[in-house]
Amino acid sequence: MSAPSLPAFCLRLVRRQLVLAVRRPVEILNPLLFFAMVVALFPLGLGPDPKSLASFAAGTLWIIALLSNLLTSDTIFRGDYDDGSLEQLLLAPQPLYFSVLAYLGAHWLLTGVSLALISPLFALMLNLPLEALPALVASLLLGSGVMSLVGGVGAALTVGLKRGGMLISLLILPLYMPVLIFGSAAVRAAAQGFPAGPQLAILGAMFCLAIALAPLATAAGLRISIDA
Repeated sequence: MSAPSLPAFCLRLVRRQLVLAVRRPVEILNPLLFFAMVVALFPLGLGPDPKSLASFAAGTLWIIALLSNLLTSDTIFRGDYDDGSLEQLLLAPQPLYFSVLAYLGAHWLLTGVSLALISPLFALMLNLPLEALPALVASLLLGSGVMSLVGGVGAALTVGLKRGGMLISLLILPLYMPVLIFGSAAVRAAAQGFPAGPQLAILGAMFCLAIALAPLATAAGLRISIDA
């Protein structure tokens, strides 16, 4: 039986990851529930004043999205490492770059895209202006893609450790800072009536750079973790 083509192989990997996530709905719901709970609790600490909530809404939503992404980054390769299928992935004839990209794409679909789609609801709870909602969704789609790709590097380096959750946060959190800065800046600019295009363009450039480089670093990290 001949090996599947590269596109078919990558699609199978994405489908496999999505099916496994559906069978373990807690992994999908955890970041969403965390997002919802923090947004609901935030007005209790800051106060219910609509102007105060609106002024902090952009940064608050982006910080919560970043922390939600961190909650799931450690699990990208953990299950496959525990059952031994990750070693088989490294031995597959298909380039590891594209296999890793399929894993990270599935993670982005499950976390980043879902958070971006529900973010307008929570933004309205924080009194964010309606004209800023498109910038919020666009920035979260691009920024969460960058965070999933960068988080894959940390997940690959710590997959062989029993308690790598804290270590992965220390490794990748500094790399998340530019995404947080430009993502929240795009939302603030749109909320104040200014164009958010420049900030979104920078996020798009980060996304393209992460697609080009992050899977290479992730593949190298997986080889190091498996050989160690």
